[in-house]
Amino acid sequence: MMKKSISASKASLVLFLCQMISALDVPLDSKLLEELSQPPTITQQSPKDYIVDPRENIVIQCEAKGKPPPSFSWTRNGTHFDIDKDAQVTMKPNSGTLVINIMNGGKAEAYEGVYQCTARNERGAAISNNIVIRPSRSPLWTKEKLEPNQVREGDSLVLHCRPPVGLPPPIIFWMDNAFQRLPQSERVSQGLNGDLYFSNVQPEDTREDYICYARFNHTQTIQQKQPISVKVFSTKPVTERQPILLTPTGSTSTKVELRGNVLLLECIAAGLPTPVIRWIKEGGELPANRTFFENFKKTLKIIDVSEADSGNYKCIARNILGSAHHVISVTVKAAPYWITAPRNLVLSPGEDGTLICRANGNPKPNISWLANGVPIAIAPEDPSRKVDGDTIIFSHVQERSSAVYQCNASNEYGYLLANAFVNVLAEPPRILTPANKLYQVIADSPALLDCAYFGSPKPEIEWFKGVKGSILRGDEYVFHDNGTLEIPVAQKDSTGTYTCVARNELGKIQNEVRLEVKDPTMIIKQPEYKVIQRYGQVSFECIIKHDFTLLPTVIWLKDNDELPDDERFLVGKDNLTIMNVTDKDDGTYTCIVNTTLDSVSASAVLTVVAAPPTPAIIYARPNPPFDLELTGQLERSVELSWIPGDENNSPITNFVIEYEDGLHEPGVWHYQTEVPGTQTTVQLKLSPYVNYSFRVIAVNEIGRSQPSEPSEQYLTKSANPDENPSNVQGIGSEPDNLVITWESLKGFQSNGPGLQYKVSWRQKDVDDEWTSVIVANVSKYIVSGTPTFVPYEIKVQALNDLGYAPEPSEVIGHSGEDLPMVAPGNVQVHVINSTLAKVHWDPVPLKTVRGHLQGYKVYYWKVQSLSRRSRRHVEKKILTFRGNKTFGMLPGLEPFSSYKLNVRVVNGKGEGPASPDKVFKTPEGVPSSPSFLKITNPTLDSLTLEWGSPTHPNGVLTSYILKFQPINNTHELGPLVEIRIPANESSLILKNLNYSTRYKFYFNAQTSVGSGSQITEEAVTIMDEGKMAMASRQVDIATQGWFIGLMCAVALLILILLIVCFIRRNKGGKYPVKEKEDAHADPEIQPMKEDDGTFGEYSDAEDHKPLKKGSRTPSDRTVKKEDSDDSLVDYGEGVNGQFNEDGSFIGQYSGKKEKEPAEGNESSEAPSPVNAMNSFV
Repeated sequence: MMKKSISASKASLVLFLCQMISALDVPLDSKLLEELSQPPTITQQSPKDYIVDPRENIVIQCEAKGKPPPSFSWTRNGTHFDIDKDAQVTMKPNSGTLVINIMNGGKAEAYEGVYQCTARNERGAAISNNIVIRPSRSPLWTKEKLEPNQVREGDSLVLHCRPPVGLPPPIIFWMDNAFQRLPQSERVSQGLNGDLYFSNVQPEDTREDYICYARFNHTQTIQQKQPISVKVFSTKPVTERQPILLTPTGSTSTKVELRGNVLLLECIAAGLPTPVIRWIKEGGELPANRTFFENFKKTLKIIDVSEADSGNYKCIARNILGSAHHVISVTVKAAPYWITAPRNLVLSPGEDGTLICRANGNPKPNISWLANGVPIAIAPEDPSRKVDGDTIIFSHVQERSSAVYQCNASNEYGYLLANAFVNVLAEPPRILTPANKLYQVIADSPALLDCAYFGSPKPEIEWFKGVKGSILRGDEYVFHDNGTLEIPVAQKDSTGTYTCVARNELGKIQNEVRLEVKDPTMIIKQPEYKVIQRYGQVSFECIIKHDFTLLPTVIWLKDNDELPDDERFLVGKDNLTIMNVTDKDDGTYTCIVNTTLDSVSASAVLTVVAAPPTPAIIYARPNPPFDLELTGQLERSVELSWIPGDENNSPITNFVIEYEDGLHEPGVWHYQTEVPGTQTTVQLKLSPYVNYSFRVIAVNEIGRSQPSEPSEQYLTKSANPDENPSNVQGIGSEPDNLVITWESLKGFQSNGPGLQYKVSWRQKDVDDEWTSVIVANVSKYIVSGTPTFVPYEIKVQALNDLGYAPEPSEVIGHSGEDLPMVAPGNVQVHVINSTLAKVHWDPVPLKTVRGHLQGYKVYYWKVQSLSRRSRRHVEKKILTFRGNKTFGMLPGLEPFSSYKLNVRVVNGKGEGPASPDKVFKTPEGVPSSPSFLKITNPTLDSLTLEWGSPTHPNGVLTSYILKFQPINNTHELGPLVEIRIPANESSLILKNLNYSTRYKFYFNAQTSVGSGSQITEEAVTIMDEGKMAMASRQVDIATQGWFIGLMCAVALLILILLIVCFIRRNKGGKYPVKEKEDAHADPEIQPMKEDDGTFGEYSDAEDHKPLKKGSRTPSDRTVKKEDSDDSLVDYGEGVNGQFNEDGSFIGQYSGKKEKEPAEGNESSEAPSPVNAMNSFV
């Protein structure tokens, strides 16, 4: 049995992979979709629990699509529902939606029951959920005789509401006779059951109008309980009391809540002073970001509960006299929820596929399958189908295998039903790209030739150039999976006809497209920088060359904007000319050439300078106008005339008319209009209820004149407002309100005294009557008690003492947002590489967002490194994706690590619940460099190497690679030796080395992905004692007196010879020594480099700098990555090398990553004094 189960699971996996590879994608081509057969799909249905208004017609929705169009039928309470026999029931045309006529004599109670819709065509049948129809109920309060409550001051009191049982349950609130909500506090508050609790009563609690109201939202009715009387009598002194719990009673209680719901726990206590409530979870913490306290902390609210929230919750009531507590044991169960919902399959005959239906819940849901609405056990047999628990496996399907399958996952708390069809299509190839389509591109740019296709089985695509050309292959072409042919760099010879051929076993089809490659557009004569005197003339050239088949358009811009609308600017075919240049013409001019395929541009700067001096003419602003006169006074107009002042050698270009409203804004002048400078009268439009005064300002090129003296005042008559407030908006500030705002009319817009506003609103798409209220001259009104985030139609109308403004236009607003209800589903992670991953999720239904969708947030964090198996706390990272995106990239991940993530939807109120944590792992990467490399214990022929593992292994280390090579006295590098060391080693003794020899080491770690960064070090084996003694004797000879005298005599002889040569040269004339020396230059003598003073043409590569000038190495010879790359060679002859007793150089070499050295000698640098001494020894 064990072997059989393993074999079956492997077979399922193989078939699933086959499905992923071979399932067809149907292009969204409307004509193609109309021709292809498709089983029915339910597109719209009523909710499972459907509470209807008994006063209105019942509409049970059922919409479906398919090819051919499906027919519809219904069952009621499990049996066929014959709508033709019920005159009150009709079905909408071309739809399965039922309309039950209640408004013409039908009774809603008669149609209570469980309804299910079936949509059927020749390819299968899809079914809806079971839709339970129940009419809403809002019964009256039972009449009861209420006795007055007489309570002693300081005692507790509970006023019972006991509302009638309605469907759905009513919303309870307490008010007084004036319809004002009763104030609540830590002392007085309403419980979840609607009762009003007093922790202790005070004399001010005495009143006779405690009234409990029940609001039934579905029927939009409010029921009122009879008023309750409370009388508080005082006794002195008032006795203080320690807390006792009014609700819940006893010391413990239990509560069961469903996963995803809101958990509400309540504790209300009596006592004096008023107790304070505190909540804790025994053995754990209250969940962060999901815990809220309401009703003055008497109610604990946890949203989006999960099984992890099960446990004991304790409330503690405390005052100065003591405390009381209660423990509530919470158990979280779960209705079924999808892990993997089945998805539609489109297959070709003979292909394989799977339908997978996986759900979870508490208790674990049962999975059952139906085929075309019939339990699969009694459905017609299909030899290609095999049911394996939550999976249906299809093998070698045929066209008769097409059907709609239903998966039902159910437990005692609910069920899920999903339809998924298997559509087997046998279709010959079709090419969807229009025939002879023309593509035009510019030379040296990419060309994309489309060949959109469909067929079942999936066709193979081939491209040919010309009608009888050979098949296209090679690196100059890219063939995309969607059939598109890409020519990355199109040339002129790419022009021609291209043929696309699509073939499968059912047929072959071809299509031709044409490609034209055009010459690029170029500006062969560009505009040039110009300096021009004021009032002169300037011209910019812009001569172009273009493909003769393309029609270019030339546009000129000034400072990246359109040219001024001025007749001085003349645009020719190849130039721009500016006449009578002024200072305003200074700037950058751009010539832009556009064709249908490309665009080029070129710019030049124009600088305007002053013209030569001319006899001084005084230019000034004009004098103010005078002698203003009002004539022809009417209710809405008046004529104003004036006499211009002196223009002061600069013609007046225009007059500006301003007005003052002495009634509403005395002393403030507003712009009214302006007229040309040749005009001295103007007809002015006026508004009602304004006390006008006018003044005139003259303007010329120099500036504006002083304002004229004001005209006489003119008061217009009052009238109805002409306009309504602007910028009307409706945005809720709380989940249960709607804040309507607008921009108030200005004083002169009121048109009369007594300005007010009529604010009207109604819920959109509900056929409510308008609710209106008249408010004073304000700019805001708040509507309370609204449903959460529903659209409202809003209008605001102005009115004054004379009447209303015209009917205002309606705007759409929304009541307040609340936190989203559900988390994104089907979260999937695709790991792209060791540091990058892509996350996908399904969007949440918009109705559950409960607000304006702003985007999604992805929380992700590292759980542990897979190489170290150690966990550490890491802060969560957050990425926000705006809008209704369903995927995003996660950068900056660490290789070979385990991560978790979840996704949350965000609206204007905040974040919704998180999706279940998704675990994913990043693959291995290359490691960092070893943490250190130490070389110790030098001997004549050996060195000991010790190292530390990489700080970031980024995977499982497979080995270490050690490379080393000797360095001779002239810094030349010897042969390179490579050794591979097991990953579990941390030290190595290198033997058989040469004595007194410097070695350079390169060391790095490896994973299965590759080699990491390397670290380098140098060390010297100990010098042979015999050689050192010889060097010492030779140095001693050089210090003997006779040797020093000999050297002095030789130096004196050379000096005498030089003096003789100098004298003979002066007597014998000059000769071209320099030319002879240049012609017979000693090849052993090399010129010094000017930049660094070193000999020859040697360039010290960074990879082979052996030593650092004057630095000291730590005693353990540890090499750090941060050390410098400098070496002895960098400092030329100015270094005095020093050696330790063991022969190692007192210096430090860089541990930075270096390029891997080549074998053999690479240096030709002249030796330093230290090296010269070594050679001599």
